[in-house]
Formats: sequence, structure tokens, C-alpha cells
Amino acid sequence: MASIVPGSVGGVRDKTKGSSLELRLKRVRDLCSRLEADLVRPRIRTSEACQSIIQYTKNTKDFTLPSVWGSIDKREDPYNPPSEGGCCSVM
Repeated sequence: MASIVPGSVGGVRDKTKGSSLELRLKRVRDLCSRLEADLVRPRIRTSEACQSIIQYTKNTKDFTLPSVWGSIDKREDPYNPPSEGGCCSVM
């Protein structure tokens, strides 16, 4: 009894079909490796993430929002340009 080789025509294997199957296998393996990497990524619940963001915004002053935090002393403001004469001027 003759054996049938998958992907062959008359006992000769079709090279284009074989290469497309190998390409498909490579893509599936790449997808599996990406999914495995996603699986081991640390996760937190949405409610915990929201609580963390709320606590950060309550405890961290934003100098660009004086309407929320009030006026800020110029010495504390990191965005305030230095008032000393060490600055250059462009003419």
C-alpha cells in the first residue's frame, strides 16, 4: 500500500504550500509567546487603580492648577523662571 504525503502532488511535495504552512506555524508560535508574556504581566483590579490615581491627585500638588491648590510661593514653583540675572536674552 502506498503512503500519502500531506501537501504532496504525485509524491512530490509542493514547496509553496509547505512554506505557507511553516509561516502559519511561525505566526501561531509568535502569538503564543506574546500571549504567555501577557499572562505573566502583573495586574491589579480597576478599582485599585482608580483609588491609586485618586490618592495621587489628592496628595500631589500640581503647580499648573492654581485654582485648585491656591497661589504658590515662587520659590516652590518648579516652572517659575529664575529671577536672578543669570539668564540670557535673545536679541
